[in-house]
Amino acid sequence: MNNNDIFKKLRVALQLRDDQIVEILNLVDFKMSKGELGDIFRAEDHANFMECGDQVLRNFLNGLIIHLRGTKENPKNPRDVIKSHKDYETQTERTDKTIYEPKKPYNKTDSKTQFKPRTGDKKPFAKDGDKKEFKPKTGESSDKKPAFGKNKFGNDKKPAKQNPVEKFKFKDGKK
Repeated sequence: MNNNDIFKKLRVALQLRDDQIVEILNLVDFKMSKGELGDIFRAEDHANFMECGDQVLRNFLNGLIIHLRGTKENPKNPRDVIKSHKDYETQTERTDKTIYEPKKPYNKTDSKTQFKPRTGDKKPFAKDGDKKEFKPKTGESSDKKPAFGKNKFGNDKKPAKQNPVEKFKFKDGKK
């Protein structure tokens, strides 16, 4: 059994969360982040696994003594401290669960938002008197593009493509 296993078992037995472990380590002036703690608690075959050193475990145990027993000036009862951890967890479970409230039925008259057309960024609509009359095109001019599917000669056939290799004339080096 290595230090990681001991640390995991203490964490489970005392029902400690990562932020509580960080606070316990801060009691003995040992700084460690939640991310580093997560690396210690990972599986051994994980890429980010970090082995728990003797110094980390020693500082955690010293901090745990201060956390549970308190100091000479301010002694604590360890059972009360552990009970407060359990009470804290049940409080967070209660606040995490949401109470189901049925939705109110939808009424068209109760709608709060009305859809309004946007103004300012688009051209205004033409009024009845301002409308332009539609004029169909009569005859095609020669400067416009040919109709779709037709080439400029008016037939539907496309000119045959020539292989680019056939454009070149190869010489054997003899004249």
